[in-house]
Amino acid sequence: MEWYKDLMGNRHDPRTKEWFLLSGPGPILTIVVTYIYFCVSAGPRYMKDKKPYNLRNTMIVYNFIQVLLSLYLVYEGLVAGWLYDYNFTCQPVDYSYNPNPVRMARAVYTYFICKLIELLDTVFFVLRKKNRQISFLHLYHHSLMPICAWIGAKFFAGGHPTLLGVINSFIHVFMYAYYMLAACGPHMNKYLWWKRHLTTMQIVQFGIIFLHNLQMLFTSCNFPKPLSFLLMLNAGIFIYMFGSFYTNNYGKPSKQREPKANGCATVSNGAAALTEYYMYSLNDAHCGKSD
Repeated sequence: MEWYKDLMGNRHDPRTKEWFLLSGPGPILTIVVTYIYFCVSAGPRYMKDKKPYNLRNTMIVYNFIQVLLSLYLVYEGLVAGWLYDYNFTCQPVDYSYNPNPVRMARAVYTYFICKLIELLDTVFFVLRKKNRQISFLHLYHHSLMPICAWIGAKFFAGGHPTLLGVINSFIHVFMYAYYMLAACGPHMNKYLWWKRHLTTMQIVQFGIIFLHNLQMLFTSCNFPKPLSFLLMLNAGIFIYMFGSFYTNNYGKPSKQREPKANGCATVSNGAAALTEYYMYSLNDAHCGKSD
């Protein structure tokens, strides 16, 4: 276990080592395991003989808070680095205690906390008995993101990978605004015509992340190339999956698209698997099923 002691004792970001939940992997792993257990086992058993909770007002407030947090992260990421000092070609992590690097580290930590808060997405599904939306891939995504964000806050609180957080938070501004409006009820559906553009934004997001990390493989930048490769690979997979969904649902004549159920497009057969949980959420909200 010498490698583990070296990793936790010498490789971490010294600025964040004392921050809440960052002392070691135990707390974050406990949270994720508890989350999975509740969503897969304890939650459904608890709700088995109960009526779905009406969380309409809770979800409106929750989504509004998510919009504000996402706006904050976009602002902090731009002002603390990407708008002024950061280099898109090569930006190693600045571990100094200067104002902007520390500000960026705080933004990375806030992003990590936001990934924990987003676990409530699935908790709400359980309490509303929307079990169809809790697919394996939904759980995989929501379980993996807090762990990845923890790694970022613990070891790379700044630099190259923060562009991902800025872009992702920008997309989340629109996604959670959509969910918030949809949660207000079916009367808002006429204002949600821009649902298809959320998919386009996702594709553009992953395209930027893919190219941003691809070029890192051919530079001498002082940043771990294996990490850039993994980020690039993940982005490439999502480009393909979201692209497949867009082509299937928006790129064909209406007669060739997937059949609809109760006026709402079904996605379980036609959409790519990795977009399943995302599009179920959009379709469910848009069809006025938000309690």
